[in-house]
Amino acid sequence: MPDMAYSRGYETYAERDSAVFTADPLNKGSKIYYDNTPVAGTIKRGELFPYDLRNDSTGYTMSAQVKNPIETMTEAEMKEAGRLFNINCAICHGDKGQGNGPIANAGKIGGIANLTLEAYVKMADGTMFHSLTYGKNNMGSYASQLDRKQRWMLVKYIRTLQPKTTATAAATTDTTATAKTGK
Repeated sequence: MPDMAYSRGYETYAERDSAVFTADPLNKGSKIYYDNTPVAGTIKRGELFPYDLRNDSTGYTMSAQVKNPIETMTEAEMKEAGRLFNINCAICHGDKGQGNGPIANAGKIGGIANLTLEAYVKMADGTMFHSLTYGKNNMGSYASQLDRKQRWMLVKYIRTLQPKTTATAAATTDTTATAKTGK
């Protein structure tokens, strides 16, 4: 085990000399093999914790228990989430999330979700995130286009497009009435 006994020092972010290092496991020869892929289970700096529910019926069901790690968003983050929605989602769901985007109106693809319907208003944030991560029905996965934070931001943004539930509206009315009457 000469490589283990006499390991060569390597600076992580240094430029690698191609005459000394190789990333091709089949062409090692006398070069030092260096695998550029991150170690399994590592998280890049600034990234949210991994979402490790599987893409099956059990994972979909369990996703309802996952809470959105983004409590609030700044105005700039909300604007960015709107931009991401317009780029990735509005083509099918429309700019207001009502399922009337250009692709839906073309009549080529049916069953595009109206995100303002009660079923989607009641859908848990984790389930919506699961659908963005793995895809659902006609919608493909957006995990390769959007990182985890961006997908959670989209869930938060979609909530702003949806009508308030009757329970939320009643609570708001009670709070407003209490504030006006002082009782």
